[in-house]
Amino acid sequence: MVSTIIPHYGDPGRALALIDRLAAQVGHVPMEIIVSDDASPTPFPERSGVRVVRRTTNGGFGSAVNSGAALATGEYLLILNSDLEVAADFVARMVAESRPFQPAVTAPAMTDHAGHPAWTARRFPTVAHQVTEWLTPLARFRHTSWWHRRVGHDLHARPGTTVTVDWLVGAALLIPTTDFRAVGGFDERFFMNAEEIDLQRRLTERGLTSVYLGGITVVHEGGGSSDSGFRRRWLSTARLTYARKWGGVRRLQVALTAATGLNLAVNGLRRGLGSPVRPWQTAREEWRLIWADDPRSPRPGSD
Repeated sequence: MVSTIIPHYGDPGRALALIDRLAAQVGHVPMEIIVSDDASPTPFPERSGVRVVRRTTNGGFGSAVNSGAALATGEYLLILNSDLEVAADFVARMVAESRPFQPAVTAPAMTDHAGHPAWTARRFPTVAHQVTEWLTPLARFRHTSWWHRRVGHDLHARPGTTVTVDWLVGAALLIPTTDFRAVGGFDERFFMNAEEIDLQRRLTERGLTSVYLGGITVVHEGGGSSDSGFRRRWLSTARLTYARKWGGVRRLQVALTAATGLNLAVNGLRRGLGSPVRPWQTAREEWRLIWADDPRSPRPGSD
């Protein structure tokens, strides 16, 4: 039995389309479908064959999954973002191709609608990875192998390959239910981002591996349901929460602060050359993200 957990927040249209695709597969693989409504402003509608958990507060991705997983009866949890598009044999293939590696966390390859692959298999984060992403002058190299390697993307994980990696992006994960519960599920201190890294690090300590199944592909656009400013704030908060939990938060803050100084210098040069950037406003925003709620926060100047 597979227990499919789908967190819901916002417009239920995509989740309903995903459920229709999954429901057609129930006859091929034993499966229950659980939707965790994370106090959505548009409640998820009641639907035959779907169990809906209605949370009273919006706790984010990990909290929503935990609420759904608490009711799961399957051997495996299949955690899916609500905006995924999957093939007609997706669940059966995930179970079959995962079986040789169990107990393990497994995930498929992902692309956007244009067919561009996403970097969903990664190495556990380091300060160097995060500083590289923070340095805006390096953004021009985003499409190079050098940049992908420097931010922690696992270049061995390509569509069509099957490889063991440090961690897998949480938009589509198959996890043994017993192991998920044994480590306490997702840490609900993470609202959005990094919760799957933390979970897989704890599962690694339990002896599980994370395996990228590049022969299976799902379509996922991602990032369409929230403002980019919110996404950056959630990501920064999650990374600092992760560093506080696993060590190195002070080192990360200092390194990112130095990177912000370099960004400030480059933006100052760009402004001098006529670019409509606001160096100090950008720097203040970055400092706030790095030192949020931290009394050691440095105080940048003003434009």
